[in-house]
Amino acid sequence: MYETILLPTDGSEGTAAAAEHAATVAAAFDATVHVVSVADERNRFESPSAGLAGEAWAEREHERAETAARETAAALPDDVPTETAVVEGIPHEAIVEYADDAGVDVVVMGTHGRTGLDHYLVGSVAEKVVRTSPAPVLTVGLDDDPADGTDGE
Repeated sequence: MYETILLPTDGSEGTAAAAEHAATVAAAFDATVHVVSVADERNRFESPSAGLAGEAWAEREHERAETAARETAAALPDDVPTETAVVEGIPHEAIVEYADDAGVDVVVMGTHGRTGLDHYLVGSVAEKVVRTSPAPVLTVGLDDDPADGTDGE
């Protein structure tokens, strides 16, 4: 049923919970986990008065994405086959494109749990992926623990 699992990562705490779930699913189905991090191509700080130059932003984003992918893959159990990739783009679009191109069977991703103004201003990558993904999406909150079957409450 699940041969290929996509685990998007930004290196945040939410990714650790999602990685546990992805590892559990991978072990149950003998699946490969594709750990993917997106180097966000949008430089929100590029302006003449206050910000990072385009090249500096792109370099920093690529380094952050490489670190996130490497550390997330390293956190998975050794017996779970993994592949890592860094892609560039707008996060939700790049994740959905990767899922489509790789023919993944399920996307497992963490949520930050933003609400109110933060959710309105920043948006939710997970929400956008859920709405547009060609594969089912399993979202995992920060407190989800696959070992005990609870949602952290």
